[in-house]
Amino acid sequence: MIRLEDVARAAGVSKSTASRALSRPDLVAAGTREKVQRLAAEMGLSLNPAARALFTGRTGTVAMVVPSLTNPYFGPILAGAQRELSASGGHALISSASDGDREVELAASLLGHADGVLLVTPRAPEERLRELATRIPLAVIDRPVPELPAYVADTPRGVGLLAAHLLELGHRRIGYVGGPDGSSLDRLRIDAAQDRVRTAGGRLDVVGSESPDLDTGLRLAAHWPFDDDVTAVVAYSSYIALGLLIGLRERGVEVPGRMSVAAVDHLAAVGGNGSGPLLTALRVPLEELGRAAAAALVGSTPAPAEVTRIGTELLLGRSTGAPAPRSPRGT
Repeated sequence: MIRLEDVARAAGVSKSTASRALSRPDLVAAGTREKVQRLAAEMGLSLNPAARALFTGRTGTVAMVVPSLTNPYFGPILAGAQRELSASGGHALISSASDGDREVELAASLLGHADGVLLVTPRAPEERLRELATRIPLAVIDRPVPELPAYVADTPRGVGLLAAHLLELGHRRIGYVGGPDGSSLDRLRIDAAQDRVRTAGGRLDVVGSESPDLDTGLRLAAHWPFDDDVTAVVAYSSYIALGLLIGLRERGVEVPGRMSVAAVDHLAAVGGNGSGPLLTALRVPLEELGRAAAAALVGSTPAPAEVTRIGTELLLGRSTGAPAPRSPRGT
């Protein structure tokens, strides 16, 4: 069995230099790095995870912490990160945390067991996240945290595009169903929508939601929280929007027409029958977010401590159209 010592001896370097050439190639001169890597490949050096940790100080494991394992929004992010890790010979350790304190506790407990941590939509205060990053390599997904590697879908700009689409159709009173309390990104989305609507001389009415799921949309459709002048609604998630569609149609409210419905993500944007998707929504590059953040942790150079924004795309569906003169309360 070929050992790291064998490769180091053949390359004429120390074991520690050979280790760095394989695990942290940015720290080794190009000529030495290429020689060690070539010999390792030719000699068939293969390190299992335990040996890798012993020789290189790296486990090959990246931990990913999400607020919930049942929310479908996080699935594509995790899948993208796992694909990136697999491509580099690593693997993921996935866990969930119900609040900001638990997020930090979980990440801190992984010191020595993981090469880094991906926090997805973390809720801990920025100061605690920055302090945590001094102890373990850290990247943040879907929350713009200054001074940390953060990878964010530019949904605020996308929501501005959604609002512009509805305004172009003729809507001037637009409702917005927000996300759970504490979502800083949702606050930015609301601000973007308000700017667009106010500039056009309209008004945005905002209500909150307990959870971004189908039941929330059904409940809001049954107990309509907006007044009669609202002719379009943008929902925090496509599952809320889908619940609104079902609930409004059960009440006999024509969608679109008497009410247009759009969503900030495309996860439930299904129902195409040859005439396009059912739901007008943003295509959010969730897998790309996961891949970019994972690559930042396993790359040979440290990730920049800055916010990287990845654009969204407006997908037009059959749930939005020009407003009819009547409102939902006419039923």
